[in-house]
Amino acid sequence: MTTETSKTHIDAFEYRKKVRRTLYISGLTLVNAIIVGFIAKGLVLLISLFTQLFFFGNFSFHEVSPSENSLGYWIILIPSLGGLIVGLMARFGSPAIRGHGIPEAMEKIAKGESKIHPLITLLKPLSAAVSIGTGGPFGAEGPIISTGGALGSFCGQTLHITAQERKVLLAAGATAGMTAIFGTPFAAILLAIELLLFEFSSRSFIPVMIACVTGACMHFLLFDFTPTFPMPEIGQVSTGSIVAYSIIGLIIGFASVIVTKAIYFVEDLFERLPIHWMWWPALGGIAVGAIGIFAPDTLGVGYQNITHSLSGQLPITILISLCFWKFVSWAIALGSGTSGGTLAPLLTIGSSLGCLLGMLGQHYFPEANITLPLAALVGMAALFAGAARALLTSIVFAMETTMQESTLLPLIAGCVASYLVSFILMKTTIMTEKIHRRGIKLPDSYYPDLLETQCIRDIMPIENTTPIIAGSLTVGNVKAWLQENRAAHAHNVFIVADDITKEKIGIISKEELFKHTADTNAVQSLITHKLPSLYSDNSLQLAVEFILKTGQDTLSIEDRASRKFLGVVSSRDILHVFEQRLKEENDKEKHIHMSAKARAVFRDGINLIRKKSRR
Repeated sequence: MTTETSKTHIDAFEYRKKVRRTLYISGLTLVNAIIVGFIAKGLVLLISLFTQLFFFGNFSFHEVSPSENSLGYWIILIPSLGGLIVGLMARFGSPAIRGHGIPEAMEKIAKGESKIHPLITLLKPLSAAVSIGTGGPFGAEGPIISTGGALGSFCGQTLHITAQERKVLLAAGATAGMTAIFGTPFAAILLAIELLLFEFSSRSFIPVMIACVTGACMHFLLFDFTPTFPMPEIGQVSTGSIVAYSIIGLIIGFASVIVTKAIYFVEDLFERLPIHWMWWPALGGIAVGAIGIFAPDTLGVGYQNITHSLSGQLPITILISLCFWKFVSWAIALGSGTSGGTLAPLLTIGSSLGCLLGMLGQHYFPEANITLPLAALVGMAALFAGAARALLTSIVFAMETTMQESTLLPLIAGCVASYLVSFILMKTTIMTEKIHRRGIKLPDSYYPDLLETQCIRDIMPIENTTPIIAGSLTVGNVKAWLQENRAAHAHNVFIVADDITKEKIGIISKEELFKHTADTNAVQSLITHKLPSLYSDNSLQLAVEFILKTGQDTLSIEDRASRKFLGVVSSRDILHVFEQRLKEENDKEKHIHMSAKARAVFRDGINLIRKKSRR
């Protein structure tokens, strides 16, 4: 096969390879999602079993709330016992089961090549079932997200795939777990984009979508088709009510900051204890049990509490209890390092707080036409948006779990307001604070992939100035020519071509040429590697891959249509693309800084004029 033919098929080969790998990873995610669906069902059944065993002494998988128990003050011991069991599992099993799972998955994606210990696939759901089944104020979504991610990572570690593909498997497994629990495929896809993948490309997007759709099918198969959080039908909203829901979201934005700071404040307090962290969940369990004595609704998952808040019919005393004591119980339990999720507590606290704020709005601003169920829904989504900084996920999640399409505009208004407050007041989120403390920086924005979006011709000069020398010339002849030709002497590299076929044999640097002492040798004898060649319309990504594969720093570039030699491109030329973008960003920042400075000077001048006019 000629060089031209091989180059003609480079793009087709790379594209077919990408398609094959995407289909392969998609098939793996589909199988994993089915398995994760059964694990999700098993986790829910285990939580029900442990709740029945510890609170009612029954061996039953029938779902029941721990708030219905009649143990009296003995209830204080049950969460502590569950915490002790989780602590032992973490100490002698894997410390990675501590916490709520999503930050750990994010950390493995960012720094650990998406490798999670296979033992987590077993220990995480089991420890979460013990923790929640003994009254822990958590949800099942965090552990199942962690378990799904661990399963995807384990699958990736046993197969010959890249770190990027393993990351996709991890994210797909995690989002399949979330979908299997809540039946929210679109929200899970957005969660992957906003918190896990840090990219938006077909190689990751397609497998994740397949996993989420499969997870939704497993939810409908193993659970039911009804909304996860049913609520009264919401009609059309007015302009005034949208403003009111925006204000509710704004207030809840401040609450999201308080919640996040409090969680890590409690965690810091536990860090100061002079005892091994294995005992911390047991101590946290004592506080959970004590609160459960006079506020039993704070115990366990409490999904029914969210539904009751969304009904808009709970009395103020119950709403305050769910809002305040659920938060205190959850903060202490999570800060102690036990196993459980954050999403259900955030939804419970947010819906209760939103309903309370809705009551205040109805009392003082009756003309705003606030409905309590919608205020609770906005509060639920807004607290999630502010604390996790997952704006799109929170909006779509609220719609999918309630199947209320008419709530879109109020949800956008409330969640954006909450997100804005969180963005201004917090550098990190409830998901990233722990990772940030470990010195790991996560991307906070999406940039286009310059290597994929730019072609080689975009970085090449208009005219080729790289000298081409005949391979049969001697080293001495070339040295003499360079001494006489100042323009050629200015170049650092030269293309060596065959005298007859004119094919580019390779490339030689001026430094290599003058190092060679045998002036009678032909220049082509100095070429040890064939010069890689690409077309000008190939992407910079392909150019980088060729440079890495061949070990050659320079590529020969031709026009695809005419086969005309256009010049050479080096790794330094490609790096210049990123230097140019950095320069543009710095110039923008300088302009913004100067504009802000100019506005400050202008403002000071206006104030000075006002002072003089008053005198």
